[in-house]
Amino acid sequence: MLLENINSPSDLKKLKPEQLPELAAEIRQFLLEKVSATGGHLGSNLGAVELTIALHYCFDSPFDKIIWDVGHQAYTHKILTGRRDLFHTQRQYKGISGFPKRSESEHDAFGVGHSSTSISAGLGMAAAADMAGAKNHAIAVIGDGSLTGGMAFEALNQAGHLKKNLIVILNDNEMSISKNVGAFSSFISRKMTGRYFRDLKKEMQGLLKNIPAIGTDILHFARRAENSLKGFLTPGSLFEALGFDYLGPLDGHDLQQLVEVFNNINELDGPLLVHIMTTKGKGYKPAEETPDKYHGVAPFNIATGVVPAKASTKSYTDVFGETIVKLAEEDPKIVAITAAMPDGTGLNEFARRFPERFFDVGIAEQHALVFAAGMAADGFRPVAAIYSTFLQRAYDQVFHDICLQKLPVTLAMDRAGVVGDDGPTHHGVFDISYLRHLPQLTMMAPKDENELRQMLKTAIYSNIPMSLRYPRGAGYGVPMDSEIKTLEIGKGEELLDGKDLTIIAIGSTVFPALQAAEFLRKNGIDTGVVNARFVKPLDGALILSVARKTGRIITVEENALQGGFGSAILELLYDNNMQNVKVKRLGIPDHYIEHGSQAQLRKDIGIDSEGIAAAAAEFMK
Repeated sequence: MLLENINSPSDLKKLKPEQLPELAAEIRQFLLEKVSATGGHLGSNLGAVELTIALHYCFDSPFDKIIWDVGHQAYTHKILTGRRDLFHTQRQYKGISGFPKRSESEHDAFGVGHSSTSISAGLGMAAAADMAGAKNHAIAVIGDGSLTGGMAFEALNQAGHLKKNLIVILNDNEMSISKNVGAFSSFISRKMTGRYFRDLKKEMQGLLKNIPAIGTDILHFARRAENSLKGFLTPGSLFEALGFDYLGPLDGHDLQQLVEVFNNINELDGPLLVHIMTTKGKGYKPAEETPDKYHGVAPFNIATGVVPAKASTKSYTDVFGETIVKLAEEDPKIVAITAAMPDGTGLNEFARRFPERFFDVGIAEQHALVFAAGMAADGFRPVAAIYSTFLQRAYDQVFHDICLQKLPVTLAMDRAGVVGDDGPTHHGVFDISYLRHLPQLTMMAPKDENELRQMLKTAIYSNIPMSLRYPRGAGYGVPMDSEIKTLEIGKGEELLDGKDLTIIAIGSTVFPALQAAEFLRKNGIDTGVVNARFVKPLDGALILSVARKTGRIITVEENALQGGFGSAILELLYDNNMQNVKVKRLGIPDHYIEHGSQAQLRKDIGIDSEGIAAAAAEFMK
């Protein structure tokens, strides 16, 4: 076994080149065994094994900076950089992260989790190295999906202008390029990066320049001919137009070829893009055949590839998907938009049923919202389904293009609150805080999946900007109304009448608040519960009424306390001269929440039923 002796990149470099394919096979088996037990990102990691081995074999991490875009493909990197024995804890509570994380290892040059950041970060490191007089490399590894993000092109544009020593590895597992072109181009790339060819090219340039009168013209002609040939034979003309030298496409599973090219480019100057073709799920047939199902996967049976059935209760995402389809059957003006997440946001069935009304814009949340705003301006009813954490990338578009113009776009924010194993880069715990202060935006959160249906219909037909946040995971299995009703905007509901204390909850915290109230009542504290429904506008009349009745309020939210739902309640009380009402706020504290199961994280934060009850009992003292 080779892998058991690899605890750092320096151990890897002790292997002979001919041993590397054997190591790749061992790593694939290791990944399958561990990810099948814990879950995680499988397909992208199986596809990047050889690429990662070659990078660490040819470059010198942590002196050379390897930046992984998103980090879905960085498991082999973690295994080779001293975390093999901890790998069974990845994405587990108190274990290592599923993404590169600077505090976890000196080999994690940049923390990631959201897409399209690697080239910008790598260019920053390349510029820093240049100013410091350092000779290290900056290598950004980005997938073809992440390259659809606008920030990636902004970084490419500046990199071509600055001419710093930046290497961009495009890990392409989607685009279709013929084998003949790929084989010939990989041959050309290897030869054109060799020392002999580079030295010959420099000598010829010098010779041509010294020919009196006509030398410069011949040199210009030669360069045009070379560029025309490369543009005809390779798909790299776009990158060369941006100022990059382009190599590829290369077979991303041919270690001999990768090592040869990476050793050659060690000595190249200026911005360089190396195009690598890989297969998602490489080496595991179920993942190769259905890579979308094995991108992020729960624990599964290796022999069969079968993932155990989910709980019978439908998820909020599933209910959202079914509801928008039902509403769209009756209204041809309803359109659905997502940013590279049709499956994750529950829109696959909508896409199948109404392909002309479904738009996946790629990893481009900013564009998605302005695109939606444009459709709303012309009379359609767009629903933009985007994870809460990714909507952060489009804050200005919510402000400038939707709210300022009061356009009726529905923001369906899936994964609001703690999401579990993906950790702090993916928890959607800031959206109330970063949206609540925007004028003309109404904000809702359902207590259960039936209320989600009502809120979606309310949002679509409100004719104003609306946001709707709902959590990851299963609902409560509540009965569904046969007819989807709309809600009165800004109207909450009192679920329990109390005399001693009122818990005002929003969204996913309402049911835990009810459970806590039941416990408190049994222990002599007459506790009421209000389902606020709306973060903005608040049901001021209801909230002020219960505040006067009990004089004590606990607010509960699965959002940051700073500027969140509880802050809105405090503002309401202050504006109505009710500062004498005692208020305790429960929610996400002022630090990033690590990864773990949703249940465990809610328990740690103190927003599960036990935490709410304990806080209430202490509050009453």
